[in-house]
Amino acid sequence: MTPAELSRTLVRVVRRAVDAGELAAPVPERVTVRTPPRPGRGDFATNIALRLAKDAGRPAHDVAEVLRRLLVREPGIRSVDIANPGFLNITLDGAAHAALLRELRAIPPSSPALPLSPPAHLVRRLGPDAARWSLLTSPGFDRDQLLVQRETNPLFRVRYAHSRTQALLRNARDLGFSPGEGELDGSTELLGLLGDRERVVARADPSRLARYLTHLADAFLRWHHQCPVLPRGDEKPSAVHRARLALVEATGAVLADGLRQLGITAPAHL
Repeated sequence: MTPAELSRTLVRVVRRAVDAGELAAPVPERVTVRTPPRPGRGDFATNIALRLAKDAGRPAHDVAEVLRRLLVREPGIRSVDIANPGFLNITLDGAAHAALLRELRAIPPSSPALPLSPPAHLVRRLGPDAARWSLLTSPGFDRDQLLVQRETNPLFRVRYAHSRTQALLRNARDLGFSPGEGELDGSTELLGLLGDRERVVARADPSRLARYLTHLADAFLRWHHQCPVLPRGDEKPSAVHRARLALVEATGAVLADGLRQLGITAPAHL
């Protein structure tokens, strides 16, 4: 389930609450959902109850409880929690995650690169890839950092994360197993960011896309260290390994597509 699909689901839930007389408020045309700012708060969060509370003449927490009761009955929703003062934190079920990963693993080639034209002197100094990325950095960023393969270099982290996904896919093929579907433990932050891709790409904002790719790469590298993708020792590939490999493949596809949109190469080896 993507943020756009979840937004439409929330609109339907609000309309159902209004039609049933449980809420007296105008039904919004769309509902904004966001990746929670902190891990462990579900896949997505929304402030729709806060928006409706004034028109409904009720506390936001009460409005949130009305929506929560209806929302947990929707397909693809595993659980909904309420956080003060009335935010809804939504966790998707395994089927919704599997559908999202299937979609992302099959991302078609991206449209032409977003408009980024670094001056010739930057291209000579940094090379074409780093020169394009340098246009997206904050004013105080030392552009020479883009020439070193260190954690302080955001472009390196993004490209390194992509190369790690490709290495894991190659290693899995050598071990004779491929991506599959199953439960994904410890992946809430990464899945939430992957679900946010559609909205980020739709904005067609190079700086926003670069920030998104950096957050995604960092989340992937954290998850990868905590959740081994490949069997260890004499261990045989299991459903868990196949599910994790699907998450790896989807992440790699999103990172590669985002870099292509910025006109930057996504090497399989780094």
